[in-house]
Amino acid sequence: MSDAESAVPGDGKRRDGRRKASRVLSFAAAGVLVVGVAGFGYAYERLNSNIRTASLYTDTPHVTQAGGSQRNSGLGTEKPDAFGHTPLNILLIGSDTRSSAADCRIGGDCGPGANADVEMLVHLSADRSNATVMSIPRDTMMDTPACTDPQSGDHTSGSYSQINSALQYGPACSVAAVHKLTGIPIDHFVMIDFSGVVNMSDAVGGVNVCVDNNVYDPYSGLKLAKGTHTLQGAAALAFLRTRHGFDDGSDLGRTYAQHVFITQMINRIKSAGTLSDPAALWRLANAATKALTVDTGLGSLAKLIGLGEDLGKVPADRITLTTMQTHADPQDPNRVVVDAKAHQLFDAIINDRSLTAAGAAPTASAGATASTASTATATATAAAAGAPAPAPAATRAALPSPARTSAPPALDGAHAQIGNQVNSCAHVGNQYTVQVNGVGMTPIEAYAASPGVSDTAP
Repeated sequence: MSDAESAVPGDGKRRDGRRKASRVLSFAAAGVLVVGVAGFGYAYERLNSNIRTASLYTDTPHVTQAGGSQRNSGLGTEKPDAFGHTPLNILLIGSDTRSSAADCRIGGDCGPGANADVEMLVHLSADRSNATVMSIPRDTMMDTPACTDPQSGDHTSGSYSQINSALQYGPACSVAAVHKLTGIPIDHFVMIDFSGVVNMSDAVGGVNVCVDNNVYDPYSGLKLAKGTHTLQGAAALAFLRTRHGFDDGSDLGRTYAQHVFITQMINRIKSAGTLSDPAALWRLANAATKALTVDTGLGSLAKLIGLGEDLGKVPADRITLTTMQTHADPQDPNRVVVDAKAHQLFDAIINDRSLTAAGAAPTASAGATASTASTATATATAAAAGAPAPAPAATRAALPSPARTSAPPALDGAHAQIGNQVNSCAHVGNQYTVQVNGVGMTPIEAYAASPGVSDTAP
C-alpha cells in the first residue's frame, strides 16, 4: 500500500489494494476459452508451459471451525449428491505481490511480502447447474492458522490478524485460513497478480461497466463520468482496486463494485464472438495461462480445460455473487469480523444448495446434453495431447428444481447479485473518503474539483 493510500484520516478499514473480478474470468479464460486451441500440438504445449503451480497444502496442522486438529490435507470433504457427483470449491486469490517491474509500476509501490487483496470462494454445484461466488472482505479479522510456506520455508504460528495477511506464507496458507474461517471444503486455488488483471482485460477487448455518478479516487487513479465505459488494461485494474470511490469507501463497497465487473465479464465472454474467433481465443487463452498460479491439482492445460467446461455449463442467471456477511470488529471499528448471518451462507455452500434468487431450473435433458458435449470435447482434447481417450462418462443430468421467486435466508445482508444482471451500476459513495489538494471530500466532489485530471476511460 502506498503512503498516499494511507493518508485519508480514519481510513483503517478502507486501506488496501485490489483486483478481483478478473479471477473469475481468469477461470473462464483458462478453461472454456482454451478448448478451441487445444487441438494443435504446438499451441497445447505452449499454453501448458505457461502455467505456474504451487502446493494446495501447508506443512503444519490447523484447527477447523468445527474443532479438532487436522494435518495439511484437512481442507474438508465434499458431500456427494444422490448420483455420487461432488461439488467443487475453488479459492480465487488476487495477490498484491509486486514481483516484476511491470507490477511495481502498475501497483504504485513495490516491496517485499504479499497480501491477498482479493479472496473469492467459487462454488460449483455437484450437477454443475448453478454456482455461488462469495467475496471475503480482506479486512476480516480472525485467528489465522499456523502455516509453513512449502516454497520459502517461512513459518507463522498464527495470530489474530487480517485474513489477507495469510498469503505472506504462501497461497496454501490463504486456503487454510478461509477453510478455518468458514468450514467450507476447498479443492483448488487460482491466484492472479496485477499484470495478470491488465493482460486479461486487454485480451477480451475490455469490459463495459456503469457508474451511477461521477467518481474520482486519486489513490487508485480511477476517474469516470456518470454512465457506461469500456475498461481494459490499467483502467480495468483501477476500477477493481478502488475502494474510496464506491459506497462507504470500505473494502465492502469495493466487493460490490467488483461484482458488477464480474457480471459484465461473464456475459461478455458468453455473448461476444470471443469463443468463435480463433485469434481472440488464442489471445485470451495465452493471457489466462500466463496470468495464473494454480495448485498442482489444476496444473495442466487438460485440467484447466475440464474446469472451464464445467464453468461454461452454468447459465448466467444461475450464478449468485455475494459478499460474506460481517460486522465491525469490537476491538477495531475499522475492521470486520464474521457475522452470525454468514453461517447460513456457509451452510448453504457446504450442503450444495443453490442460492439463485430467481430463474428457471435446468432440465434433466439439458444436463444430459451438456454432459454429452463435455465428453466429446474431452475425447478430442485427449487425442490432441496424445493421451488415451477417456472412458465414457456417467450422465451428469441436472435434476429439475422449483424456480425461486425470493432470495433465500442465507443471502440476508449478503448484497447478492445474479450473473445476468447486466444493467447494474456501481454505486459511487457520498462520504468524505478522498482528498484533493489536502481537502477531504466525496469522490463525486473530487471529480468536479479535478478538471485537469484526464478521465480513466472515455
